[in-house]
Amino acid sequence: MMDIKSDKQHTYWNPYLGGFLLGLILIMTFFLTGRGLGASGAAKAIVTQTVHTVAPTHAENNAYYADQFLGGKVPISNWLVFEVIGVVAGAFISGSLSGRVFFRVQHSPKITARKRLWFALLGGALFGFGAQFAKGCTSGAALSGMTVLSLGGYIAMLSIFGGAFLFAYFFRKLWL
Repeated sequence: MMDIKSDKQHTYWNPYLGGFLLGLILIMTFFLTGRGLGASGAAKAIVTQTVHTVAPTHAENNAYYADQFLGGKVPISNWLVFEVIGVVAGAFISGSLSGRVFFRVQHSPKITARKRLWFALLGGALFGFGAQFAKGCTSGAALSGMTVLSLGGYIAMLSIFGGAFLFAYFFRKLWL
């Protein structure tokens, strides 16, 4: 992989300021849209639209995809799709302006870049399956849930961090 480094010292936002601004964005999202943020809804909309394009009858008759078409909606027009596009575009613009856009695979000396990419693919697939199984992703369950002071949101956040802490014990050998 290509590794382009900059001599420029990187400065990052204060994490407390970033968290505060994220909280304001979540509150405004509830105020403007009536629901919180989340990314898994965008993935479902894109998959549903793709399946509908390839096999429209199957998509319309399948319970998993059918709810995306209620009221004549076009799944790809879901605002969450535009949210994710905006997040990716904003990250690229921010990284470009601060000189942090480059290609590399970060991994421990104990594993190869290829093995690291396979683990990333496996983790992403498990995350996607879990998000659909749980009817939402971590940002939807934890952040949006906590924004409305939902006990379930707090339990989700504790479970997410607790699960990550437990799994880290088993996978830390790949990094140390």
